[in-house]
Amino acid sequence: MLAGAGVGSRRACEALIRAGRVSVDGKVVRELGTRVDPDNAVLHVDGMRVQQDDSIVTIALNKPVGVVSTMSDEQGRPSLAQYVEDRPERLFHVGRLDAETSGLMLLTNDGDLAHRLAHPSYEVLKTYLATVEGRVPRGLGKRLAQGVELEDGPVTVDRLTVKETTPDASIVEISLHEGRNHIVRRLMAEVGHPVTRLTRTRVGPVSLGSLKEGRTRVIGGRELGALMRDVGL
Repeated sequence: MLAGAGVGSRRACEALIRAGRVSVDGKVVRELGTRVDPDNAVLHVDGMRVQQDDSIVTIALNKPVGVVSTMSDEQGRPSLAQYVEDRPERLFHVGRLDAETSGLMLLTNDGDLAHRLAHPSYEVLKTYLATVEGRVPRGLGKRLAQGVELEDGPVTVDRLTVKETTPDASIVEISLHEGRNHIVRRLMAEVGHPVTRLTRTRVGPVSLGSLKEGRTRVIGGRELGALMRDVGL
C-alpha cells in the first residue's frame, strides 16, 4: 500500500514499518502484512500524511499577471481554468491572488485540504517577493514584526529580508501567516513603500522553485505530506 502510494520501493517501505515510522489511523504499526482498509485508513510516515487515492490531486500553478483567480470569468478575462483544461479532475483554487500579482497558486480536488488551507485558524505561512518604491530602511523588518495597524486590524510579518536596494526602489522577501485580501500591498503602502511588483513564491512547504510562468506541476510525496501536516491532516 505504501509502495503503491509512491513512498518508496517495497523493501524501503518494509524498513519504514520495522523502524516504527509508519502509523495507521494514529497508531504506530511495526508488523509487516498488517491488514488495513485501503479506502478509509489514514496513513502517516514520519508524521506526514500519505495520499492513497490517486483520483485526488493537488497542483501548483505559477499564475501570470493579468489572470484572475477564478475558474471562469463573466467578463471574459483570462482565468485559471485554461492552465488545467487538460486535467480530467474537477479542480478548484485555494485562496486568491489579485490579477496584478503573479506566482504560486494551489488547485486541488481535495476538499479537506482546500478547506484547511483557506481557514484562518491554520495560518499557513506564505512568502512573497515584492518590488517596492524607495529604499527600505534597516529597521523596517523589526517594525513589521511588532505589528502594523490596518483599517481591518493589525498585521504582523514573520520575516522581511531585503534582497536588493537602490535610492528609488527595493526588492524584499516577505513571509507572513496572513491571508487577507491585498495584505502585502496594503501593508507596504501603510509603511510608505508601495508595491510595484509582487510574486508569491511559497505556500507552506510548497515552493514556486523553477516552475515557469503559466506552467503547472503535480504536488506529491513528501512535499504533499508536509503540506497536509501543516494543516493537521
